[in-house]
Amino acid sequence: MKKLPIGIQTFRNIIEDDYVYVDKTKYIYDLICGAKYYFLSRPRRFGKSLLLDTIGEAFGGDKELFRGLWIYDSDYEFPKHPVLKLDMSGMSSKTSDAFESSLTGELVHIASKENVDIRGGVSQDLFKRLIESLFTKYGQKVVVLIDEYDKPILDQITDIEKADAIREVLRGFYGILKSMDPYLRFTLLTGVSKFAKTSIFSVLNNLTDITMSKKYPNICGVTMEDFYKYFGSHIEYLSAQEGFEHYEDLHDEILSWYDGYSWDGKTRVINPFSLLSFLEQERFHGFWYATGSPRFLLDLIKQKPESYMNLRNPVISEDLLDSIEIDKIIIEPLLFQTGYLTVREIRQTPDGLLYALRIPNNEVKRAFNLHVLSALTENDDMQTWRMREDIRTALREGDLQKMLDVLRGFFASIPYSLHIDQEAYYHSIFYTIMSLLGFDTDVEVSVSMGRIDAVLELGDKAYVMEFKYKK
Repeated sequence: MKKLPIGIQTFRNIIEDDYVYVDKTKYIYDLICGAKYYFLSRPRRFGKSLLLDTIGEAFGGDKELFRGLWIYDSDYEFPKHPVLKLDMSGMSSKTSDAFESSLTGELVHIASKENVDIRGGVSQDLFKRLIESLFTKYGQKVVVLIDEYDKPILDQITDIEKADAIREVLRGFYGILKSMDPYLRFTLLTGVSKFAKTSIFSVLNNLTDITMSKKYPNICGVTMEDFYKYFGSHIEYLSAQEGFEHYEDLHDEILSWYDGYSWDGKTRVINPFSLLSFLEQERFHGFWYATGSPRFLLDLIKQKPESYMNLRNPVISEDLLDSIEIDKIIIEPLLFQTGYLTVREIRQTPDGLLYALRIPNNEVKRAFNLHVLSALTENDDMQTWRMREDIRTALREGDLQKMLDVLRGFFASIPYSLHIDQEAYYHSIFYTIMSLLGFDTDVEVSVSMGRIDAVLELGDKAYVMEFKYKK
């Protein structure tokens, strides 16, 4: 069996050290032989960085590095071009000034490595001169690859003033690309979110957005075909190991945990980071979520806790799903773009496309619910987990009084500073608890006599619940 490339985002290392590589070079061929400017949004840890690095190597001219892959036997001739790669996730984003300084420093560092002089100035001027210098030095058009273009904005998404200031820096920086057209061979920007008012989609309006393209739904991630082709032997090995032999079908269990992502409502892909981590560590766990708590998402949900209760299979228009605005955040598009919701179905209507969304898999559902509950109450994850298990035991034993006692104690533990004069806040906490337990819970249910706060279905019983908030 080939080695698993856990955390490796460098194509050359994967190939030369004989790690598993899921061949995406057919998509890369279509990109570099098609348009000139692209944008791609995918959740974090979904293979964007490896995709960019592979594209960079394809423009590096070393055809033998691709032997055995689809693109090697194509008509692509592997011409060599200078490649300029920037990773915005490594930039300081505490303030717009700190971000500008960090970006400027990175451009100067790249220029120093290339032994070209770009002199002083603001980041957008340095960017322009660096592209021109690389073009002059190599006599070939430049390839620009920018990873996590939106990370500095997302870091400050709950502080509108700071986020907007960083956006203005990016507006000038990315706007340079359009004026550099004579010097550029290929440009791809990737990120998590699509912000409607950043210069990428206003100043740089010639980008081809392939996020929801029918041609590229599987450009990142592991398809079912890939699953069996590249990882079949690893899975068969695990199936025979102690601790897994009791699974009737280990394949199905893996898919229920890590599969389910879709960008076209038809084909599904598995989260590559979680799959590799599972195969390496030989246990089911929320690997993807554990790599970085989405603090900005949790902060947004704390500000509008009622929004969390509306996330059960939402339906949203194409215009709303396509982009978000810093000063008018809608939670559903942000959750979709960051990987906590995915496309279940696309419906054509007279007014345009509607996207039916859902939580992709068990990994996301379990981990996200737990962290939302911890954020809403400021209890740590261990306290939250213990409370969850106490309620599960009480319901299993049919002891509703015990369940109420646990809930009362849990609500009482919420710091006074977090108390919100809205019943919806406490509805959200209750709904999250029940979701964690795996119960089918409806909230704000409309009936002929009014609205029911919550309905909990448990086997052959249904519990109708009413909440009253008292200061």
